[in-house]
Amino acid sequence: MPSPLSSPILLPLFLLLSPEVWSYEAPEDKQDVFARKACPAFLTFTNAAYLAGVTVEIPCYCKPQQIQSVVWFFRKHLDGSKDTRALTDHHGNMLLDPNVVPHSGELRSRFSIRLFSLLIFRAGPDDTGIYICGSVHRDFFYGYDLDIQEAHTISFIPSMSKKRKVRKRLSSTNSQYRVFTSFRPWTVCDRCGVPGEQFRVGLCHVHSHYLHARYRRANQTVTSCGSGAVPKAFGQLKQSSGVARLEVRSCQVTCQTEAPPSSTILALMAFLGYNSGSLPVFYMNHPADRILTLGCPGARPNMAVAWDKGVEPIYRSEHLAGRDLSATPPRLLIDTGHHLMFQPAKTQDSGVYYCWLQGHRAAEIRLLVYAHFGRRQSVISHPDFWIALRTVFRAYVVMTAVFCLLVFGRAGVRHLRDTRETHED
Repeated sequence: MPSPLSSPILLPLFLLLSPEVWSYEAPEDKQDVFARKACPAFLTFTNAAYLAGVTVEIPCYCKPQQIQSVVWFFRKHLDGSKDTRALTDHHGNMLLDPNVVPHSGELRSRFSIRLFSLLIFRAGPDDTGIYICGSVHRDFFYGYDLDIQEAHTISFIPSMSKKRKVRKRLSSTNSQYRVFTSFRPWTVCDRCGVPGEQFRVGLCHVHSHYLHARYRRANQTVTSCGSGAVPKAFGQLKQSSGVARLEVRSCQVTCQTEAPPSSTILALMAFLGYNSGSLPVFYMNHPADRILTLGCPGARPNMAVAWDKGVEPIYRSEHLAGRDLSATPPRLLIDTGHHLMFQPAKTQDSGVYYCWLQGHRAAEIRLLVYAHFGRRQSVISHPDFWIALRTVFRAYVVMTAVFCLLVFGRAGVRHLRDTRETHED
């Protein structure tokens, strides 16, 4: 039976008769968000610290209303030259000066601008520095002091019963400054209904009364260890990045049932081609023997993210990058930015993967890893070539034998029939 919304003629009538549509009123005279916030007359830098591997989003909080597109500029901390150079064009898809930032070969895919915000995919310690939102005419509007720290210490707590109330851990002291690790709250359990994990991030911070006044912070005496607000005289702080920590513990919670949407919403979603009862599905093809990184759509740095291959969970305690620096890292691992990494991907990695966000399944990724042959590779060099050749040869022999059997059988039947007809004559 066709749906009542299957005809495009009935859709406007349905919308007109729906009371929810008539009850909605568009806001009048809604002011632009950039018109409500004026840019500072004296450019300051907002301190922001993250763990390496996460996707960082830094928004351009203010700009003149007549500016329709922005350019992001970058400068390294303690750089000999004070020149701030353009990082992207106003579309966010071009590096104007690839020599100013490391990993220039990957910058086109790691940097992007969306709604004036700069997105840095899988940020690393080399991305630490000053980021400024401005115009192509080098008018600067808003600045960030970005500090990307790498966690050299990873701890695993087997049970939730061992709760730790210490939020700050002292690392070293000095007459002019004090270095400590500040922990963020534990995330929610990354899965529901099955055993899951929680994690929390501890970042290196410094307390001092001699910090640079141009760098803006919630507490003017505390900033992250890699911040440009730290004076050059505190050179030992650059070796304190090892204070950054990542702690993981096990957990298990029950899944909460949600009320189903109304029949009207279900009918409208069905008409538009959406299935509310299924996860969004993504398809991905990737050549074998190359590094592959999967990210969960919609994931943020402070969200709990989990991965499954089919029905098998992939736990950080077994696949976390850097958990044992002395041992050989596993080929399948989860980095500190919640990405699922294959180093490298193999054909047997093909399958269906699920990612969880904040304890709920968020997406389904169907991965196909195919054999890739480059200029210096041949079909014979593939490890499965001889197995495939033997299989094809056996199939050919079997089919030839069956064909010969059918031919000889048919000839035998004809011979018997002709012999019978000769005897009857």
